[in-house]
Amino acid sequence: MLPTFVIGLREGLEAALIVGIIASFLAQQGRRDALKRVWLGVGVAVAICVAVAVGLQIYSSDLPQRQQEQLETVVGVIAVVMVSYMVLWMRRHSRDLRGDLENAAGRALTAGSASALVLMAFLAVLREGFETAVFLLATFNESDNPAYGGTGAALGILLAAVVGYGIYRGGVKINLSRFFRITGLVLILVAAGLVATALMTAVEGGWLNQGSQAFDLSWLVRPGTPTSSVVTGVLGIQPYPTWLMVTGWLVYAVPMTAVVLWPARRREVPEPRPAPETAQAS
Repeated sequence: MLPTFVIGLREGLEAALIVGIIASFLAQQGRRDALKRVWLGVGVAVAICVAVAVGLQIYSSDLPQRQQEQLETVVGVIAVVMVSYMVLWMRRHSRDLRGDLENAAGRALTAGSASALVLMAFLAVLREGFETAVFLLATFNESDNPAYGGTGAALGILLAAVVGYGIYRGGVKINLSRFFRITGLVLILVAAGLVATALMTAVEGGWLNQGSQAFDLSWLVRPGTPTSSVVTGVLGIQPYPTWLMVTGWLVYAVPMTAVVLWPARRREVPEPRPAPETAQAS
């Protein structure tokens, strides 16, 4: 439940931040006409993402076992790539996200077009929705209780929507840099587990060789226990991991954790150049 809650909260909040900032800016400018189109675009984007998620689940459930494992491998790899890009991009831009969006919105309205803002909100929800669908599908594939994971995702998205509405109304202020760093660390651990799971399903799908067993963690990862929910559900660690899975987990988790924890550079503002001195007549 914790991984899907963090995924829903993180992805949902990214979309809610963008939509909330755009909606707040349009409301301040008195552009209620454009604001209605923003909400319509958000609703259409959500409907498309839900349809894609349901379609992927139905398609994967009808495949033979071997092809299911291969599809789960592909979905897992795509999910890891998406979350890695998302974590790195937000690490760099979270500090200045609001100012950058408001500047872009101001330029769009100055140019006499609010359609760019409507499209921006639509694409933000569509992108985050696609990422959420793929990431949750990959997480559900390794979960023993999809309904429990679905509840976590729904709660995360609901909380993100509440925060986004608070930003729109102007009553919620959060430290985006700190928030995305903390959730980024959790998502890196989840993604590392997806790397290990993708390697396992690649073996079961016939794409890789099994390899030798690394550890016996059956004493720790006991199905149905809270410890198993954390170790397997969050970290993706199996009772009998192979060296291939352990290596994949470490190769991904260690450098990504170092990158996220490394202090981000502030954007340097160029200092104004001194005016050139005028030549004195001799």
